[in-house]
Amino acid sequence: MSASPSLTLYTPAGVLAHAAPLKRAAKRLEKLGFAVSVDEDALARHQRFGGDDATRLAALHRVASAAPSVALATRGGYGLTRLLDRIDWKLLARSVEQGTRWVGYSDITALQMGLLAHAKAQSWAGPLACGDFGRSKDEGGVDDVTQDCFVEAMDGLLEAVGFRTEKGFDGLGLKGQLWGGNLCVLSSLLGTPHFPRIKGGVLFLEDVGEHPYRVERMLLQLQQAGVLDAQKAVLLGEFSAWKKSPLDRGYTLKHAIEAVRSRTKTPILTGLPFGHVDTKVCLPVGAKVELVVEGRDVMMGWQGDPKHRHADEDHAHSH
Repeated sequence: MSASPSLTLYTPAGVLAHAAPLKRAAKRLEKLGFAVSVDEDALARHQRFGGDDATRLAALHRVASAAPSVALATRGGYGLTRLLDRIDWKLLARSVEQGTRWVGYSDITALQMGLLAHAKAQSWAGPLACGDFGRSKDEGGVDDVTQDCFVEAMDGLLEAVGFRTEKGFDGLGLKGQLWGGNLCVLSSLLGTPHFPRIKGGVLFLEDVGEHPYRVERMLLQLQQAGVLDAQKAVLLGEFSAWKKSPLDRGYTLKHAIEAVRSRTKTPILTGLPFGHVDTKVCLPVGAKVELVVEGRDVMMGWQGDPKHRHADEDHAHSH
């Protein structure tokens, strides 16, 4: 067996209110075969942040310099936007070249988009340590699909995800660069140097606690800025935990999506298992993907990572 892949837990955005989920996450990730280290400032606190800006920036650079196999953020929240103009993107890109997978979602979208925009460097949209691996048994523990997907992706063995979408896309087939993340964070980067200018891509989006009219407004901003028309497809994940208003009068997320679809030729597919929900797949941000739809079944595949093939080869030799 090769050595356990190193995994560092760090806090680049929102504060961790309690240490318990972090300890649980570290223990569970160790059990899954990772050599886990926790950044020295993972539990730092400043207002609503995991330490002040200088502390969080230093943590980010510390992790990049150490270049572990996996850099897994403890949580999202808000905070990376404050750091974008000060991040040493060359240092982060170097860590990616050395094999580091930067993993997370939500506020981590800002970091992932910055990596693409400044360095064309790949990362992984996937779980966060505390919310996904740090849940107590009472909170439902760890989701099996999320865990399996993460382990496979980090081993370089995950090469596809499948999901069911609505009717009407049968026979669709396309190739493009996968990018995206949290809709709110992504649309807030529009017009900044941290927004990737990707044409012919496959854009995936999710959000939490945003009413459908707000989702529609952000999608229309991307459409009116020419971003949606420039893509080969848009994949919508989960838009969870929003509250209905008496003013809706029947207006739902479905109507929001219809309003956007009527304004772009780019196919917009729903059903991607990703977002602020228990079950989430891992997605290679910046990778070239191939997407095929048969009936209502969507299959999206990409090249595995030959650098991390040793596990696969060991397995093959053992027969």
